[in-house]
Amino acid sequence: MNKRNFIKAGSLASLAAFIPAGAEAIVKGLDGLNIVDKNGVYTLPPLPYPYDALEPHIDAKTMHLHHDIHHAGYVKGLNKATEKVKECIRDNDYSLIKHWERELAFNGSGHFLHTIFWGSMGPKQGRISKDLQRYIDKSFGSFDKFKAYFSATSKSVEGSGWGILAYQPYSDKLVILQAEKHQNLSQWISVPILLIDVWEHAYYLKYQNRRGDYIDAFFDVINWETVSERFNAVKTNK
Repeated sequence: MNKRNFIKAGSLASLAAFIPAGAEAIVKGLDGLNIVDKNGVYTLPPLPYPYDALEPHIDAKTMHLHHDIHHAGYVKGLNKATEKVKECIRDNDYSLIKHWERELAFNGSGHFLHTIFWGSMGPKQGRISKDLQRYIDKSFGSFDKFKAYFSATSKSVEGSGWGILAYQPYSDKLVILQAEKHQNLSQWISVPILLIDVWEHAYYLKYQNRRGDYIDAFFDVINWETVSERFNAVKTNK
């Protein structure tokens, strides 16, 4: 399944409850990462930069815990849930399918969103492409209006969740979304190109309860070159 057909089918790899065949190609195609091995087992991609590369805005200890413990936990949970669903299919026993579908949604969303999140940041910000800037202006009025909207949306997520900048192919525009309990509240056709993790594990060691300060600092580590490449990939394959 190519990206064009995938997007038209409305199956969003990052937010889908059960990832369809070929969906992992979206993430790999956007960031050049392998998130499954040759046997189809989900794997934890390495950080694309050293743990301390985002200092002083995001500290190395948080990056270690966030990537090596939290993200790795989603990968482990996703592989377990995937195997359990296979067993349900093999045995024709769906008595626990509701539980395992929830596990697929929770861990799958955690895995794919974190994979995109790491690439959204970097020690060098690069430049926003002209096409992405044009769509930011078209969708929000200006970069400053986008930044204010994205920041306010992310700061006001209830509990744990994400702030998401996504491309919506059907309307040909950018949208900003909140995700509370990252497996919920999705717009299925929208494709994330920039994410900020506002779960406390992403910032608590350095910022404690000052989520707003963490979100403000996030703009100093956004890798706009990668975000622009993602946007170009989904825009040209809609």
